[in-house]
Amino acid sequence: MSIEQKTINTLRVLSVEAIQEANSGHPGLPMGAAPMAYTLWSKIMNHNPRNPNWINRDRFILSAGHGSALLYSLFHLFEYGTTIEDLKDFRQLGSATPGHPEYGDTVGVEATTGPLGQGVANAVGMAMGEAHLAEIFNKEDIEIIDNYTYVMTGDGCLMEGISYEAASLAGTLGLDKLILLYDSNSITIEGGTDLAFTENVGDRFEALNWHVQKIEDGNDIKSIEEAIEKAKETKGKPSMIEIITEIGYGCPEVQGKCSAHGAPLGEENIEVMKENLQWTEKGTFVVPEDVKSHMDKIIRESEAKEDDWNKKLAEYKENYPEDAEKLENWIENKLPMDFLESDEFWEFDGDYSTRDSSGQMINRISKEISHFIGGSADLAPSNKTYMNDREDFSKENYSGSNIRFGVREHAMAAIGNGLALYGGLRPFVGTFFVFSDYMKPAMRLSALMGIPTTYVLTHDSIGVGEDGPTHQPIEHLSMIRSIPNFIDFRPADARETAAGWYTALTRDNNPIGLVLTRQGVPNLEGTGKDALKGGYILKRESKDLDTILISSGSEVHLAYKAAEELEAKGIGTRVVSMPSFMLFEEQSDEYKQEVLPKEIRKRVAIEAGRDLGWYKYIGLDGKIISMDSFGASGPGDELFNHFGFTVEKLIETALSL
Repeated sequence: MSIEQKTINTLRVLSVEAIQEANSGHPGLPMGAAPMAYTLWSKIMNHNPRNPNWINRDRFILSAGHGSALLYSLFHLFEYGTTIEDLKDFRQLGSATPGHPEYGDTVGVEATTGPLGQGVANAVGMAMGEAHLAEIFNKEDIEIIDNYTYVMTGDGCLMEGISYEAASLAGTLGLDKLILLYDSNSITIEGGTDLAFTENVGDRFEALNWHVQKIEDGNDIKSIEEAIEKAKETKGKPSMIEIITEIGYGCPEVQGKCSAHGAPLGEENIEVMKENLQWTEKGTFVVPEDVKSHMDKIIRESEAKEDDWNKKLAEYKENYPEDAEKLENWIENKLPMDFLESDEFWEFDGDYSTRDSSGQMINRISKEISHFIGGSADLAPSNKTYMNDREDFSKENYSGSNIRFGVREHAMAAIGNGLALYGGLRPFVGTFFVFSDYMKPAMRLSALMGIPTTYVLTHDSIGVGEDGPTHQPIEHLSMIRSIPNFIDFRPADARETAAGWYTALTRDNNPIGLVLTRQGVPNLEGTGKDALKGGYILKRESKDLDTILISSGSEVHLAYKAAEELEAKGIGTRVVSMPSFMLFEEQSDEYKQEVLPKEIRKRVAIEAGRDLGWYKYIGLDGKIISMDSFGASGPGDELFNHFGFTVEKLIETALSL
């Protein structure tokens, strides 16, 4: 048996033993896909285990995240820091080897994967990031950014619609440094893929402008290596390599069967597998000494690749010092923050919809922050997400910063995450708020990974008007407020919109949803930097405090007017603007008590959405004016009157307390 085959079998054995130890996991993919993983990691990829964050490393994303045991076994053999004890702790509470790869938990994991297809779209974002930085920083004599993005997928990933949205855009953009390895084993949880999946995947990818190859034997590492090298040589197209494998390879009892997918093999089957693979090592979790020696040589070669690049970087710094400094600033996310404190950042010359205010902010930011990049799902004129002083990102011009995502909301959000994960970029994506339904999985993963993807979500309520209830978000604010680590931000006017963008640029570990109006709103006296606290006193009572009106977004000006009238009636009324529940909850108890004194129990909240989440701010005695139904088709101002979002209704409700 060759040392390479023995190393591949080591990956298989470590993976199935980790799964058996946990009595939980998915052994089928690691057993079938180990040869392609070994080939890629040992013969093709540029990476350095001694510096896992090397900016020019090739990226590897396991989109089929249920096969995480294979990834962790790779990390162990390549000395990324995953120990045998970590493998023994697979899927255990607090371990560095969770059930699916989680970004930030395990050194070497490039993206949190698990929901199938998300990793494919992340990989497209990473490939776009590489193309953008390479176009901007590479010189004729020095290519300082030159890495590939590899993504391993299975049949499940390629059934999910998000992967085809992403693949379609990748083909349109001609991302030729994106290579997809398709673990084609024709098995899903329920049985053979022919139960529900009979298309020719290769033909479909060819139709999407991908270069396609097919390897008939998933154990033929020479053919796999040659195919990857051929993919690297292909210009103008991303590449997909379909590699025919057998799920559960090596264990006759489950090989090629759906039973191999998601359950431990069992001790007897593992012994049979070891015998079948000619595995003679005694005990469990053993890495043979000759495999260790083999891996030491490969790891030293990997280190040398970064050493060579560092020499190139030193030459780049000497020849192009300004670009080198700029590249370093991009990678380290060193933003020129002074402009955020300038008067110009916070000043507006009129009343606007908050989507228009956001559009102005995007263009102010684009002049100051060179690694600002983003776009919309075919809605830039409506979302106001176009940067007027930037060019379009396209197959012909990767240096452009305006991304035309097309009508692909699912993929757009995950691609935005990929751009953030690649490094050196500050991405935003935009669509109508109601279509956050399509983006929810990726928004959730943004929050889970703690990455600063900004979501520009316009047309935020029944104020959308004539397009009707299909386009009027009702429950969506409740949805984004329910996501842990996700910043909700629904500004009342232009200055609060500036506060939202200030937050987006200064929070490195949170995604944010900027929830913006279609209709115009007045600039209110007192708005501004206090909005950074999530909730604040916008209008103080002029008499002894009796009643508090709380609101967000376009309804804040209704509360402002209602407070004026209540004050005229002799009722001391405070207006609290609450653009962000999450940011308000981060404030001290003393601050929250100052804004919302516990002894003041007469409280009314008004918001053109569901009432979920408001009760902790209004208490048992308070009341909420909200939506308990879908909207309707008609002019936005008429709908606000029809559904009771009026100054009169707010005064009436306050007086009823």
